[in-house]
Amino acid sequence: MNASNDQIMFVDNFDGKLNEDWLWLRENPDHWRIRNGGLEILVEPGAADTVRNALLRPAPDRSTGKYAIEVTVTNHTYPSQQYEQAGITWYNNGKPVFKEVKELIDGELYIIPGKQPMPTKSVRLRLLVTADSWEAQYCPEGETEFQTAANGELPPPDNDQVSIQCYNGPANEEHWIRFENFCIKLSSQ
Repeated sequence: MNASNDQIMFVDNFDGKLNEDWLWLRENPDHWRIRNGGLEILVEPGAADTVRNALLRPAPDRSTGKYAIEVTVTNHTYPSQQYEQAGITWYNNGKPVFKEVKELIDGELYIIPGKQPMPTKSVRLRLLVTADSWEAQYCPEGETEFQTAANGELPPPDNDQVSIQCYNGPANEEHWIRFENFCIKLSSQ
């Protein structure tokens, strides 16, 4: 699943605590926890500009190469709220400009962008970024190869950050998302 020549730049396996390079955006400390080598976040109501418990860190300088940002996303509970989602969000100059998520749309789960069907409970997301582009890839649970969902352009680098987050959760239900094995690599692909 991983290219052997990729150079690991950052990794967090959520073993007991968060890496000190993370920052919370609108933290709700009662709605996240670390359990058994994973970060679990309650999917709260809200949207991209009001998301709670978004975990951010500085992104690599994509003007110097191609980077892969990867994380495994698992739904503890099947989503029930339209647009309920979890995954990776890219911030540029403090604003969310791109997301690669597992999202509920009209009763079905998809990888967005690209609207690729995602029937499995768990998926490995991979976001490849360069100075001016992104490529969203995913590897469903039980598979070994990444597939490309979509690709496009990014604005020029400007204080970039990468985030793992979830939002659009139901107001009256507890839906937890599990994030595992977050890493950033200098990609050889």
